[in-house]
Amino acid sequence: MSKAFRLTASTGIHKGDREYQQDRVALLSHPRFNGCVLGIVADGMGGRSGGRKASDQVMMTAQQLFERFSPEVDDAQTVLKHIVTESHIVIRLTAISSEQEPHSTLAAFLITPRGDCHWVHAGDSRIYHVQKGAMVSRTSDHSYVQTLVDRGEISEAEANSHPHSNILVGCLGTENDPPAASHVIPSLQPGDVILACSDGVWHYFAPTEIASVVNSLTPREATEFLIDKARARARGTGDNLSLVIVKIEALEEDKKEIQSMAQLMSGAR
Repeated sequence: MSKAFRLTASTGIHKGDREYQQDRVALLSHPRFNGCVLGIVADGMGGRSGGRKASDQVMMTAQQLFERFSPEVDDAQTVLKHIVTESHIVIRLTAISSEQEPHSTLAAFLITPRGDCHWVHAGDSRIYHVQKGAMVSRTSDHSYVQTLVDRGEISEAEANSHPHSNILVGCLGTENDPPAASHVIPSLQPGDVILACSDGVWHYFAPTEIASVVNSLTPREATEFLIDKARARARGTGDNLSLVIVKIEALEEDKKEIQSMAQLMSGAR
C-alpha cells in the first residue's frame, strides 16, 4: 500500500456461559514504530487455572518478542514463528511444574508500517481477511473436523454441528511440535479488515455474515455485535469469546483526492 493509511481497531472478550475465562486477547502497538501493530488471540485449555496459564504465557511471550521486533531489519514471519515455538516451550515447562495439562491455541497477525500483513496460527482460533465486503481468505483449523472437510466427507456447515468439533489435532503445549501455518498479505488496501477470534465467536457465523458485519460497522460496533449475536445463538451453552478487529482506512487527504478524481472523471463524460 503506497498511500498513507490509518488503523481503527477494537478488541472484545466475554466469559460466555463458562464459569471462568481462559481466553486472552490483545492488540499491541509497537513502542518505536508507528503503524506497526500485533493482534493476538489465545484460547487456553486445561482446567480453570491450566488454560489461563497457557493463554497468559502466549500473551507474555508475544509482547516480549514484538517489542524487540524491528520492521526495518527483521522478518515479520520469523518473529511470528518464534512466538509460536517459544510460547509452546514455556507452556510445556509450566506443565512439568504443575499437575495440569495447559494447552492453548494461537492466532496472531502483524501489520508493518509498509502496509503488509503477516499471520500465523495454531489450533482452531481463526484469522479472517475481508476486502470490499467479501471474505478473501481465512486460516484453516488444526482440528479433527477440518480434516473431514478437507477430505470432502462433511461440509463446512456440518463441521460446526459435528459432535467432535472441539477436538484439535494441533495446538501449543502438547507433546508434539505445534503447527504454525502462516500467510502473507503483501499490501493492505483501504477498507480491508483483519479479524482474529476464538471458536466461541466464529462457531456461530457463516463467513459471509462475518464479512458483512466487519465491513459495514466500525470495529467497536462489529465487536459488540458479534459478541452479542454469538451469545444469543449459543442459547446458554456458549464458550469464552474473544476477538480483535483492525480496519484499514484512507487518510482524509487521500479520500479527498479520490473524490476529486471521481468528479473530474464524471465531468469528462
